[in-house]
Amino acid sequence: MAHFAKLDENNLVLDVIVVNNESIDPNNEEESGISFLKSLFGDDTVWKQTSYNRSFRKNFAGVNYTFRDDLNMPEGAFVSPKPFESWVFDEEGCGWLPPVEYPSDGLVYFWDENTISWKTRN
Repeated sequence: MAHFAKLDENNLVLDVIVVNNESIDPNNEEESGISFLKSLFGDDTVWKQTSYNRSFRKNFAGVNYTFRDDLNMPEGAFVSPKPFESWVFDEEGCGWLPPVEYPSDGLVYFWDENTISWKTRN
């Protein structure tokens, strides 16, 4: 099975579709998968292959992710929506990092954006 992300004009992921292996050429998976999807949905639709096990393009695409072709060259990367205003983007890992490291004391924490800190539920 191959997975493909449907993108809008701003490279925002609108949907992720699974394509059966019998519908694609294993030697040219992305291109043949895109051709197959365009035959179903129309030529004006933009598709990018995504990897469920994250073997390429860093992250498995999800709805509201963004495809950025300037990252993880040459193939680009899918980036999740920013979880909190204070978090910063890590280009190497293609993900979001909190401004304060997650505590390593074994407790479960949640992020409190109001105080820019990790909190426990007590």
